[in-house]
Amino acid sequence: MELPSNLLPNEASPEWMNRADNAWQLTAATLVGMQSIPGLVILYGSMVKKKWAVNSAFMALYAFAAVIICWVGWGYRMSFGEKLVFFLGKPGVALDADLLLGQAFLGMFPTATMVFFQLVFAAITVILIGGALLGRMNFGAWMLFVPLWLTFSYTIGAYSVWCPDGWLAKLGVIDFAGGYVIHLSSGVAGFTAAYWVGPRASGDRESFPPNNMILMLGGAGLLWMGWSGFNGGAPAVASLDASLAVLNTHVCAATSLMTWLILDTIFFGKPRVFGAIQGMITGLVCITPAAGVVQGWAAMLMGVFSGSIPWYTMMVLHNKLKFLTQVDDTILGGILTGFFAMPKLCRLSYMVPDWEKYIGLAYALQEDRTSEGLRQMGIQLVGILFIVCLNIVMTSFICLLIRTLVPLRLAEDELQIGDDAVHGEEGYALWGDGEIFENSKNNSVFDMEEFVSVPSKSLDDV
Repeated sequence: MELPSNLLPNEASPEWMNRADNAWQLTAATLVGMQSIPGLVILYGSMVKKKWAVNSAFMALYAFAAVIICWVGWGYRMSFGEKLVFFLGKPGVALDADLLLGQAFLGMFPTATMVFFQLVFAAITVILIGGALLGRMNFGAWMLFVPLWLTFSYTIGAYSVWCPDGWLAKLGVIDFAGGYVIHLSSGVAGFTAAYWVGPRASGDRESFPPNNMILMLGGAGLLWMGWSGFNGGAPAVASLDASLAVLNTHVCAATSLMTWLILDTIFFGKPRVFGAIQGMITGLVCITPAAGVVQGWAAMLMGVFSGSIPWYTMMVLHNKLKFLTQVDDTILGGILTGFFAMPKLCRLSYMVPDWEKYIGLAYALQEDRTSEGLRQMGIQLVGILFIVCLNIVMTSFICLLIRTLVPLRLAEDELQIGDDAVHGEEGYALWGDGEIFENSKNNSVFDMEEFVSVPSKSLDDV
């Protein structure tokens, strides 16, 4: 029986391309992109003091645009291209049609789709680093930091863990969707960069309330739902594994949120919105390296752990061990992946002949393969150690290099004033600080004459 004419291969849809996979991969990539813009733009712009709304949102927007240029210019091939050394690919542009319209190194879709999919992952990683630097970093330094960190840190981690020729990939590390490459990297790099930039102004450290709690919830919601593409797109195929990854993602996030909320209510007497968002994020981060290789009950257990252990370190140990607030949720996820990874699901995820080497310790103990399970746990820990050391060293080097060119930290007067001093703009400028709104004589969009408003009178004039 012949296929319908719309399903027959042609020049625009070659035989090697699966249209469903291509459509899903583009959709997943768009969902991940929306986590950054508008998701993190809204979240960052609303979770800070009013005076930092513009700067915080703009840091995310700039980073997204800058990463796109760097990624197609050299970043993609350094992360997934021809091998240069065991941890890095050869730099090269990803703009030629011969490359972009050929089959990707993974999946049954064009390289153009893969470039876009990996691009949005790279972008959100840098934007997550920016979350540790809000309200303190010189914007000029941030403009330099983004391309330098992407080039000298992100590409090394991505190639090592995700590229088939990477040394950690060959070793057998399990990072389903970026728990190491994205979240652990951004957590450690953000903490390291914050150390070199320095703390917020003293007034901001004493009180740093969000300027719009409702918008903050909206940004968090976009981040949560976008994670369907984050983890669901990781298998690079519209498959059983993609479906399981999406469901596990939401089960873990919801469990983590509920766990955090219950602990807040028990120990602080009130259910806090900020706590719920923190629980949601730690759950999403924790499940990322494991989303498609663990069962649903394991995802729920991981949610309990990610909602309680980070809660304890952030709420109780914060003043004693501050570094844990940056990295514990991702380290937890990586270790739990090595414990709960199910061999059958690893086979569905990786689809490689030697899939049996991927086995969690829990299943290894059950199948009398303890040494293999311990080996997988060891590999997961090696991956954690490598990513942590890489980002401490490279982020420090980049910050020290930038410091020789421009100040890393905003000037003291800029720290006190905020957006108006840094950008000459304010997030809430309309009728702000007692100013009277002045209607423009000309429409700024269509340049047409408007009715001139009657001047406002104060009570003293009446």
